[in-house]
Amino acid sequence: MVHLLPELPYGQDALSPVISPETLEYHYGKHFQTYIDNLNRLIEGSPYEDMEIEEIVMKAGGAIFNNAAQAWNHDFYFQTLSPSTVEMPEILEEKLVKTFGSINNFKSEFIKAASTLFGSGWAWLCEDKEGALSIVQTQNADNPMTQGLKPLMVIDVWEHAYYIDYRNRRAAYLEAIWNIIDWGKVAERL
Repeated sequence: MVHLLPELPYGQDALSPVISPETLEYHYGKHFQTYIDNLNRLIEGSPYEDMEIEEIVMKAGGAIFNNAAQAWNHDFYFQTLSPSTVEMPEILEEKLVKTFGSINNFKSEFIKAASTLFGSGWAWLCEDKEGALSIVQTQNADNPMTQGLKPLMVIDVWEHAYYIDYRNRRAAYLEAIWNIIDWGKVAERL
């Protein structure tokens, strides 16, 4: 099976000014594409050759895991964003308030997790098998699915996700990106 770069659900300029077309060109068009290309090269002739990316993430290690997980994580990230404001559905709001005390507390804790992650990685909102929510930091290509958690939303905190637009101001990127999260999609994943 040959894996292809998934199409964005919006245009290259649709997330501007939060994420510029130049950032999308490099982040989506070059970084994400490289993970797909590397994955296809690495799995050729291997036991992973006919697997979906999620299955590879759950079973592989080393370079195959890194490229499969980065491909999965990036697709999940880009699918979590929306060019238009999407209000938070009541079911998600209630669950977040129950877990974190308020939406503002959730936002504060999530942004703290994303801003304090050392180096490159991801900040996730996850749900466990009992339906409990948690905020999880993962480094590099790691994915919370490998810990038995279900990802609901993610923010990419690798420098290539924000450096063109925000330089070294990760906190400014995190505040801005909060406004383009597709809360309806996050709620659907519950």
